[in-house]
Amino acid sequence: MPTARDELDRLLRLSWPIALVQLGNMAMGIVDTLFVGRVGVDALAAAAIGNALLYGTLLIGQGIVLGMDPLVTQAHGAGNGPAAGLALQRGLVVAAVVTALVSAVLFATSPLLVALGQEPALAAEAGRYVGVQIPTLGAFFGFMALRSYLQGREIVRPALLVMLVANLANAFFNWVFVFGNLGAPELGLVGSGLATALSRALLLAGLVALVLAARLHEGAWTPWSREALDPTALRRLAALGVPIGLQMGLEVWAFSTATLLAGRLGPTQVAAHTITLNMAAFSFMVPLGIAQAACTRVGNLLGAGSFREADRAAWVAIGLGAVVMLGWAIVFVIGRDALPRLYTADASVIAAAASILPIAAAFQIFDGAQVIGAGVLRAMGSTRPAAWFNFAGYWMLAIPLAAWLSERAGAGLEGIWWSLCLGLGFVASGILGWIRLRGPAHAGSGALARRSSANEESSA
Repeated sequence: MPTARDELDRLLRLSWPIALVQLGNMAMGIVDTLFVGRVGVDALAAAAIGNALLYGTLLIGQGIVLGMDPLVTQAHGAGNGPAAGLALQRGLVVAAVVTALVSAVLFATSPLLVALGQEPALAAEAGRYVGVQIPTLGAFFGFMALRSYLQGREIVRPALLVMLVANLANAFFNWVFVFGNLGAPELGLVGSGLATALSRALLLAGLVALVLAARLHEGAWTPWSREALDPTALRRLAALGVPIGLQMGLEVWAFSTATLLAGRLGPTQVAAHTITLNMAAFSFMVPLGIAQAACTRVGNLLGAGSFREADRAAWVAIGLGAVVMLGWAIVFVIGRDALPRLYTADASVIAAAASILPIAAAFQIFDGAQVIGAGVLRAMGSTRPAAWFNFAGYWMLAIPLAAWLSERAGAGLEGIWWSLCLGLGFVASGILGWIRLRGPAHAGSGALARRSSANEESSA
């Protein structure tokens, strides 16, 4: 039986490539911003409001596709390769449906942004920026499905390699299309959207090429058949994925709303808020990688029927995340005056950011715990509790309290961040309490039922 130290080593080997993939995804957005910022202030503003709608919608769709996670991980742990391959096929079918739904929403980007109170001229530019990306949304969701399939089988480095190449390509495409180099038309903001679209297509094409070249699907595949379109199985996958999508959507829109609340306080406050939120998002990539590694390990162990080992893996991952985020918290407190200077030279913005970075430090511990806990629940196929805790923590507690403290109680930016911290504390406590009472150690019958179902499907 592996020890806790063995489990920690395995989680570390799984999590660092996943975290780098997440950082690579974030880096693509940073590169886009750097190029668009040289086009002009209006272009940067249009990209910002366009991305707010785009990424908020993409995350919901991504969560729905990730409903395949427990199916792949548990099938792999049970040694049922055909069931893992069938889960991928059904994930791709769901990805196609999600692509159509998300595309329909994003085709209406301009009118939606106008309805949300944005300036019509900026909304129109944002619509063009988002519109050029719609043709490759299917590639984005397909990449997520294929990455989930590989990750659930503990194959994590191909996605990292492809992400590194895509980042280089994204910078090159931005240089070509934003400024009209190498004979291309100078497209400005739309050129950056085109660069992102092409990079997303490259992500899927590159990962498919690696899978086929290295035959990474061998032992975990079954020929395409009508089984991939089985309505009952697709509904089961959607039932797992929709709560994940809602959880992600509730979280990202909560932070977007917090940014809007900060915007009401003035340009200095919203700048400080944005800087601090950017640092928190960067640090979040590490526990997010651990969370996905935990999903893989816990799901594999549940599929193998090793429930106590799965429970230990869950708590080792949560402990690892706590240590990592404690480190980030210390960095935020010690560097509260120096870190904002990496973003701006404005003394008032630096002072405002320094005042909330210690609050963001407390926020770190809760943020790491909740995302890793959600990964454990996803491995179990128990995806609804995290969505409910996110709804209660953010939308019944944090956002109403932030609005009251920041505006009526005069607590300003600090009130917003203390509210977010309190909301995250509620979410983390709820998820960890659920794992303690109904986690992997208590999931034997449910996991066995899912294994039996997967075995029946693969032999059908």
